Amino acid sequence: MKKLPLLLFLLLLTTLSYAQSTKAKPGTFEVGNKEFMLNGKPFVIRAAELHYPRIPKEYWDHRIKLSKAMGMNTVCIYLFWNLHEQQEGQYNFKGQNDVAAFVKLVQDNGMYCIVRPGPYACAEWDMGGLPWWLLKKQDVQVRTSKDEYYLDRSRKYLKEVGKQLAPLQIQNGGNIIMVQVENEYATFGSEQEYMEEIRDAVRNAGFDKVELFRCDWSSNFNKYKLDGVATTLNFGAGSNIDNQFRKFQEIYPNLPLMCSEYWTGWFDHWGRPHETRSVSSFIGSLKDMQDRRISFSLYMAHGGTSFGQWGGANAPPYSAMATSYDYNAPIGEQGNTTEKFFAVRDLLKNYLQPGETLGEIPAAKPIIAIPAFQLEESAPLFDNLPKPKQSRDIQPMEMFDQGWGRILYRSTIPASSERRKLIITDLHDWATVFVDGKPIGKLDRRRGDNTVELPTTAADARLDILVEATGRVNYGNAIIDRKGITEKVEISDGTNTTEIKNWQVYNFPVDYAFQKKVKFKKGSANGPGWYRGTFNVNETGDTFLDVSTWGKGMVWVNGYNLGRFWKIGPQQTLFMPGVWLKKGKNEIIVLDVDVPREAKVAGLTKPILDELRPDESLLHRAKGQQLNLANETPVAAGAFPAGNGWKEVNFDQVQHGRYFCLEALNAQEEKDPFTSVAELELLDINGNPLHTLRWKVVYADSEEVTAGNNAADKVFDNQESTFWQTQRTGQKPAHPHQVVIDLGETFRIKGFRYLPRSDKSTAGMIKEYKVYVKEEPFKL
Repeated sequence: MKKLPLLLFLLLLTTLSYAQSTKAKPGTFEVGNKEFMLNGKPFVIRAAELHYPRIPKEYWDHRIKLSKAMGMNTVCIYLFWNLHEQQEGQYNFKGQNDVAAFVKLVQDNGMYCIVRPGPYACAEWDMGGLPWWLLKKQDVQVRTSKDEYYLDRSRKYLKEVGKQLAPLQIQNGGNIIMVQVENEYATFGSEQEYMEEIRDAVRNAGFDKVELFRCDWSSNFNKYKLDGVATTLNFGAGSNIDNQFRKFQEIYPNLPLMCSEYWTGWFDHWGRPHETRSVSSFIGSLKDMQDRRISFSLYMAHGGTSFGQWGGANAPPYSAMATSYDYNAPIGEQGNTTEKFFAVRDLLKNYLQPGETLGEIPAAKPIIAIPAFQLEESAPLFDNLPKPKQSRDIQPMEMFDQGWGRILYRSTIPASSERRKLIITDLHDWATVFVDGKPIGKLDRRRGDNTVELPTTAADARLDILVEATGRVNYGNAIIDRKGITEKVEISDGTNTTEIKNWQVYNFPVDYAFQKKVKFKKGSANGPGWYRGTFNVNETGDTFLDVSTWGKGMVWVNGYNLGRFWKIGPQQTLFMPGVWLKKGKNEIIVLDVDVPREAKVAGLTKPILDELRPDESLLHRAKGQQLNLANETPVAAGAFPAGNGWKEVNFDQVQHGRYFCLEALNAQEEKDPFTSVAELELLDINGNPLHTLRWKVVYADSEEVTAGNNAADKVFDNQESTFWQTQRTGQKPAHPHQVVIDLGETFRIKGFRYLPRSDKSTAGMIKEYKVYVKEEPFKL
């Protein structure tokens, strides 16, 4: 037998030692009779949801320790497919993407891990974690067994995840006790065959020992079955726990109960009020779960930041997510402890299991201030165009092999002495239109904008349309969300409409290597462009970059992409991790596709997450506008039974209509002046819900958009924990209350379903109602 060289022997010894330090003896975790069983003993999961991509790697251990100090025994994680496979077939699990290292850190801290690999995740992440390059296939379908390409790529991705994490299953001596199959699928579909395909793909990826589970909502978990997979429910702060699990227990009387996502707060949308959830409502329902020995995962325990291009969007209506994913969680965006953190810690110390102790609270990360400084160099966008690509027809950015960022479409429009309109179908997501270099209008997908008035031109003119992608839809049926201009651009003079052809296309990706190549010079860009500056720090520390004087765009510091900013708020700062700063000189580049009010930045010690500067009224009612129903005949009238859960009403005869009005005459509780609605569904002649992608609220007599994000369009946002509520601050208007929805086209409508709010409050639950359906608009 040959002797091993000394260096090789020492290397093997070191490797073995490390493996032993991060790996325990093989164990078991199973679904028992009304309880989870860990190594043969009853176990209540107290999990903290953390997303490693939203936390700088250097801070992973700190956030895990904070979670343990809060009373958690488990960490729950999503994996985002599009993070690990940004180009088809090229996988990256290194550095910031090293999920195995994160899971091992969780084990080193004496905690277990729940893994949620997808392929779909949601999480307010771009396209819900699905990779953008799927969209290069024109007829792609996702989250279905009907598209073999999607299924094949999903299986390949899950295999790669298995290579990283399957060795860390508890049965192998690791700490992974559960692995999720897909995510909240019943909010998207009910195709059992698809869920079986993904279940089998997860097992074939190497997760053949660990307990598999799936999560859905109490209102829809029974839309499909999935043998061999445990079922858990998701719901939010302030929920009535007994109501949430009542139907589940009727169907699964012997299964353990778990809230796999207990929503501690909520996420912020650009242009909408900052979201919060009270400590009292949050902690009350958490105590109810602990009293009943119900397992849970706090979503989020710590939200962190959607750095770079990763923030997603909801639809309908289209609404992009802010960069901060603070989530009003117990652990703040910077890793700071909050009132909610100490409330959880104080509660859970009373529910520790034998042998458990609260972890020590780790030292806070230092925070520094940076005096305001000017960015004195700029690079106008139109002076720094990359090499163009030619295209006869306009196409979205994916067809030019671009995943994220900005795209410029250039063509020529013929001379005309008459006023004309430019019509864009469809814009995704925000654009400025230029004629011969002069801006003539801005378009915003959130508002449904698609038309700009063109000036008269004595000669043929250059048309430029600069489009910024503000996040792919991460939820629901609008998830096939290509960016740029997705169909066509036309000119209309009111009589004739002509499609514009022959485009030059310029791509502006988000990677730092592209930004640093532009040519800077002293002075202002006087329009869309990059700005560059430097600042010095004597000591590094976390800070919050004040970008409140800027318009709309993205920031890079020392090559790190901090994410998007937008002057409309509510977020006016960007989190700058101290570990990405250097002592001495630091570089900052800002790309502003709008126009900054002042090219300056400062580093603050606290974030600004609640300063809203809306560019339009958030109300769905013009000043003095009044709905007139005097000559209208309701198609249905009656009273809803009290209590939670969906209420269904079928009309006496099928109605043809495009406009739907729900009028609440009073509330279940006498003298309650409010109306609140979590969700509305209209039913086709077969009793199936109508698609909502083109729905738009055209009138609401009252809505709360100041003290909370309770606008009327919450009635069709497919989020049961958010709701329309009439104004609850200042003057509280009395009943009746009405909401009018334009369905976007005429439908045959059999009836409707109404879902009251799902928290413990009964404020605004409708009792008596009238419903109107018309083909023509209501009189306003």
